[in-house]
Amino acid sequence: MTKQKTEFKITLTKKAAEKILDISKQEKKEGYGLKIYVFPGGCAGFQYGMDFEKKPDKTDKTVEQHGVKLFIDKDSVDFLKGVKIDFVDSLQGSGFKIDNPNVTKTCNCGSSVC
Repeated sequence: MTKQKTEFKITLTKKAAEKILDISKQEKKEGYGLKIYVFPGGCAGFQYGMDFEKKPDKTDKTVEQHGVKLFIDKDSVDFLKGVKIDFVDSLQGSGFKIDNPNVTKTCNCGSSVC
């Protein structure tokens, strides 16, 4: 029996893509990709990070949606499989919202995951 390779999937909403393109323009980083990664920290164990990068590292997974290039850190790929990234703008505040089906728990402050 052969192992099937699981396809990496990440979803970026149109609203999130528009916000990323707007921010990249404001920061004079048009044409850059957005690197997404998970790093140790916070009360639940891990936090998300995002930075503009001119090009991906050799080991990054690259995905493009709605005109935005996403570079996924190789150490974060398994943790980020199936994630949906949206941008929320409400009375409670605005920011990127990451829905991750791999998360088993979150902290009360909402800034870290496990």
